This record gives sequence, C-alpha cells and structure tokens, in this order.
Amino acid sequence: MGTLSKALCLLLLLFCTLAAAAADVADTGGAPKYKDPKQPLGARIRDLMNRMTLQEKIGSVLSGGGSVPAPKATPEAWVNMVNEIQKAALSTRLGIPMIYGIDAVHGHNNVDPMLLKRIGEATALEVRATGIPYAFAPCIAVCRDPRWGRCYESYSEDYRIVQEMTEIIPGLQGDLPTERRGVPFVGGKSKVAACAKHFVGDGGTVRGIDENNTVIDSNGLFGIHMPGYYKAVNKGVATVMVSYSALNGLRMHANKELVTGFLKDKLKFRGFVISDWQGIDRITNPPHLNYSYSVYSGISAGIDMIMVPYNYTEFIDEINSQIKNNLIPMTRIDDAVKRILRVKFTMGLFEEPLADLTFANQLGSKEHRELAREAVRKSLVLLKNGKKGDKPLLPLPKKTGKILVAGTHADNLGYQCGGWTITWQGLDGNDLTIGTTILAAVKNTVAPTTQVVYNQNPDANFVKSGEFDYAIVVVGEPPYAEMYGDSTNLTISEPGPSTIGNVCGSMKCVVVVVSGRPVVMEPYVSTIDALVAAWLPGTEGQGVADALFGDYGFTGKLARTWFKSVNQLPMNVGDQHYDPLYPFGFGLTTQPAKL
Repeated sequence: MGTLSKALCLLLLLFCTLAAAAADVADTGGAPKYKDPKQPLGARIRDLMNRMTLQEKIGSVLSGGGSVPAPKATPEAWVNMVNEIQKAALSTRLGIPMIYGIDAVHGHNNVDPMLLKRIGEATALEVRATGIPYAFAPCIAVCRDPRWGRCYESYSEDYRIVQEMTEIIPGLQGDLPTERRGVPFVGGKSKVAACAKHFVGDGGTVRGIDENNTVIDSNGLFGIHMPGYYKAVNKGVATVMVSYSALNGLRMHANKELVTGFLKDKLKFRGFVISDWQGIDRITNPPHLNYSYSVYSGISAGIDMIMVPYNYTEFIDEINSQIKNNLIPMTRIDDAVKRILRVKFTMGLFEEPLADLTFANQLGSKEHRELAREAVRKSLVLLKNGKKGDKPLLPLPKKTGKILVAGTHADNLGYQCGGWTITWQGLDGNDLTIGTTILAAVKNTVAPTTQVVYNQNPDANFVKSGEFDYAIVVVGEPPYAEMYGDSTNLTISEPGPSTIGNVCGSMKCVVVVVSGRPVVMEPYVSTIDALVAAWLPGTEGQGVADALFGDYGFTGKLARTWFKSVNQLPMNVGDQHYDPLYPFGFGLTTQPAKL
C-alpha cells in the first residue's frame, strides 16, 4: 500500500450545483426548511428541490487532474483552495454547497478486513485534513486477468475476498447506526463519503485490456463481479461510479438495465451514481462521436452526476435541449438531484460546508505510518524459502559480515509506491515524498557491525569478488496507472532478470518483487533461494525488512493466482486447467526470529 497521506493521488474532482444567473426568488416566511437540520431529511430535500430552477439542477463545476494548490502543498493550502470554491457555491441564490472529491485508491490486497477498516479510518482523516469530504474509493473490481493495468486496485480474483474487503467502507464513512439497506451514510466530520467502483465487470475484460469488453453470462456477472456491490450497498456506500468498460458489447455508461434496473431498483441503492472521467463521451467509439446520443444514453441509464472535464457549456446546452424536447423527462432529472442532495445533507455539508485545520496533524502522522508499515508486513507473501534439500534462508541474520543489496527497486520510493501517487502515473526516484526505501530499511535493521553494500546492477565479477554472505535483490515493475499499465508480457523491468542471474547464480539470495500483480518469475525460480511478493509497499519499506529479518513472521497468502506463463491467462482458481506457479491462497509462513 502507498503512504496513506500520499495515496490521495491525482484526479482531484470537484462537483457542485451552482446557480446559473437565476432570478432572485424571495423565501416565504422565516428560514427555509432545507436549512433547518431539525427537519426530516425527506422534507429538506423536497423543500430545496421545489425552490430550484432547472439551471440550478443541472449546473456543475469540475476541477480536473493536476488541480493542486501548489507542488507538495500543505494541508492549509488545500483547505484554503477547497474553501474558496465552496464559498463561491455558498454565495449563490440558494447557497447549495458543493462536494469535492479525490482519489484515495491504493489497493491493499492481502490484509484482513479489520486492518483494512483501520486503513479506511486513517484515509478518511487524511482526506479530511486537506479539506476534502469525498473519496473515490474503494475499487471493488474483481481482477480476473493480471494483464489489466488496474489489477492492483482490485483486492482479489475471488469475489469473496472482495466482499470481505468492503469493510473499508465503514472505515471511510463510519459504521451504520442501523440496518438501513441502500441508504447512504457518513458519520461526521472525521469521515468521508465513499465511492464503490467501477460498476460493473471492469475486472473481467477480454485479455485484461482496460476499458474493454467483458464477455460473460448472467451467472458469471452476478456470481463474480456483482457480489461486492451487494455488500457495499448494504454498508451504506454513498456513491457508485460506473465503469468505462462494456458488458457483452454495451457500454456500462449506457446500461440502464443494470444501473437503474438492478442497482437502483433491485438493490435499493439510494445514493448517487457518478460517471467516470469523461465517461459518457466514451459510450461511442471514437469518444464524442455522437455527443447528443451519449448524453441521452448516460442520463437515461441512470447516471446522476456527470464528470465533464472540459466543455461543460456543451453538456449543459445539450441536456437543456433534450429536456426542452422531452427526450429526457424531468422525473429523471429530479431523481438525480434528489440523490445528490440526499448525500450532501447526509454528509452535513449544509450545516458545516467549510473545512478547517482540525485534522491537519493527521496527514502523514506517526500513527498512520505505523499502520501503513503493519499493512506492508502483513501483506507480504513468502513464495519460496530455501532450495530443495537446503534449510530455509529466511529470516536473514542481522549480524553478519557483509551483505549485498541490488536491483532497480531497492532504493526507489517512486517504484515502491507505484501509480496514483502524487501524480496519476506515479514517479521515479526518491524526491516525491517522505518515506523509507527497502535499502534504507535494511540498513536500519542489520547490526551496526554488518556492512551493507548497494549496487543496483552488479556484474558477475563484482558479485564473485565481493565476499558477500548473502544478497537481497529487489526488482519489479515501473509505476503505471489505468491503460498505461496494460501488459501482454508481464515481465519485470530490465535489468532485473540479469541482476537476478548475476547475483543469485553466485550466492545465497532472496528476491523481493515489487509489483502491482503477479509477473513472470518461473524462469528464475530455480536459481533463487527465497522469493517474496511485496506488491506495492509504498513509503513504508521498513515493513519489508520487518519480515525479512524476522522481527515479525511472514503470514500473507496470495489473493490472486501466480501464473507460470502469460500463455495461461486468464487463469483463476477453480478453472478446469488450473496449473499455476503458485496457487491462489498460497503463502509460506515463518516464525519471528529468537532474540
């Protein structure tokens, strides 16, 4: 997982209903009902909707990717930026507050549900520290093919694990006070509205191609990809985001049967449905080919809030025209507005629309870093520990003569964090944020007399002449997000393979793989003494050293199948021809080293 403070990556998305040059209308006697928190929620919504003009119902503002107050902005800068926009919303005729959202989406694939709930609680505090009350998380996709560039956003290939991991929702939003199926809930200023995404089938596309077509029958759809939404809705998730992908040829942004017929009508979801970034444009191929059709299809399907990153006047003009020509009925508009207002009232935005610095000290706090470190060590999966006939290599001795640390990912925070960190695609290097690389963690952990030598890609002569007692080789994938992570070969970055060959062919070695998904390792396993899947440990590399050196034991299990060859893909647990390198649920354990 990434540092909780830095998992608030990119795509700062802001939405607000604003008055559009509407004439002033005098309120009738006293404070309006919608401003009175003592009034029932339904009465407040009805009162406000009765006062709203059409333009006030359909207007919106979107703050796009990269809209940061400043590079490495402080909590105060964030709060001030959000509040300035909020003040503009509050100054309009009806004073309807806007809702500002941000992506806090780093996957946490191999931790238990209660730990994930604590991560959700910490994430909510850190999102609130920046003045933002809405997180576009969690991603409850069921990744069925690791070639998909968003697989690390998914908790597992198994829907049951994904269902369990929806426990992050009450972490983000707070525990539901009662069993109120489908009703959105946000429990105060220390919590944020959550967003279950991407509805539905995004993890099942053909060949794992992002935004592609998921070909599946109803048993597969409702038995694999939908169960996470049953749990999310029952836990009061405030919003649901629709997937770019298609289902059996029909774009999900145009799928009325599932968005309205199933999610809203059958599951009784009463929060609001939001499009993805420029999602309705992509109903057609190429995008924006027939914008009138896209607007009609998306709104008619049941999407309540539309992300329009660029030409918002085109959208407003088009929707106005379709309402005027009776293509889109006012009942559909009113349903959308009612749902958005329900979430805003539930969040308390009408009572406390402005953010403050109450939670500023939570951002990157020691407690949250310790939580991140705990999640790192609990999510590590030990895949091999000792060659056949040899004794286990791990845990490593802290006190020894000289050890070699090698590999492209040993001293690189950006690689440890992956995509969706500071920028959309992530960054290379150690300047992006504060944290501990795996190399630094090794140095922190070994005995003072142990010499640690770092060489990113040593040649065979260096290795053989170094008189090393053992080596730690850290290799993996570069950072990526979304379609830029789609891969047909799933190989580790060069010169990773040659580093493994040069080092592990000459001495005892443990290879640590830093990646968002299983990658090709079968050709190297025979030369490796120990193999650890570290996933994306983020800034807390110390969690990796905690287990390598035996301060804690390895306990993690694979939440997804580790294949031998990409030619086997897609391959998931339960398939008829299931022949993995390491099966779903596999993971060796170790005991903490004796002091």
